[in-house]
Parts: sequence; C-alpha cells; structure tokens
Amino acid sequence: MKALKYLLTGVLFGIVLTKTEAVSWYRIFEMFRFESFHMYGIIGVAIATGVIGIQIIKRKNVRDIKGEPIVIPDKEKGSARYWVGGLLFGLGWGLVGSCPGPIFILIGAGFYPVFVILLGALIGTFLYGLLKDRLPH
Repeated sequence: MKALKYLLTGVLFGIVLTKTEAVSWYRIFEMFRFESFHMYGIIGVAIATGVIGIQIIKRKNVRDIKGEPIVIPDKEKGSARYWVGGLLFGLGWGLVGSCPGPIFILIGAGFYPVFVILLGALIGTFLYGLLKDRLPH
C-alpha cells in the first residue's frame, strides 16, 4: 500500500511531462537545433527542483520507503568520465529523440515503436554492466 503513493506520483509525473510536451520528439529536435527555449526551461525547472529537493533531504534527514535514512555520497573526483558519459547520453538522446524516462511515457501513450528504443536502452545498460570493469572510471 505504501508503494501506491509512489505509483501515483509516477503517473502524475508522466502526465505533467506529456502535457508540457517534454516527451515530444519535435520539442527535443527544436532544443538540439537551438530553435526554442521550451525544453531548456523545463530542464532548468528540473534542476532547481532537484537542488531544493536534495537540500530538503540533507537538512531534514528524510527517510526512504523502508524507513532508512537517505544518504547521498559526494561525487568522486574526475571529470573525463562525466564528459564522456554526458556526450554519449546526449548523442543517444539526440538520435532517438527521447531520454530514458519518457520512453515509458511514450509507450504508455500508445507509441509502440518506442519499444525498439527501450530495447536499445536495455541492451546498452547490459553491455555497460559487462564492460564497466574495463572502462575508465
């Protein structure tokens, strides 16, 4: 029953992303061509919300669904891996027109060819799991 509030939050989040057109391939295309501020505004609001949320978690000692305290470790030093990872993520996002979260929203909205994108994301995640020990971190 506890998980119901998280499920409803996810559904609400999906509705908000759909209504703001954040899952629209056209809006993502506009963003990568620097033709519209729409997606940059949404990303900016997401960053601000994340910063505020993290501060609340840290200052109020918020607990997770199991009652354990949420601990957010500091990032490890090194920027090359963040640049490479960001570039790969951005290239994938630009090529398919969707980042991981909206994949599920698009499938839920009835765009079934997006299952191909989901399959590619799962294969990429699996390959990373196989190769992570050999990659520079």
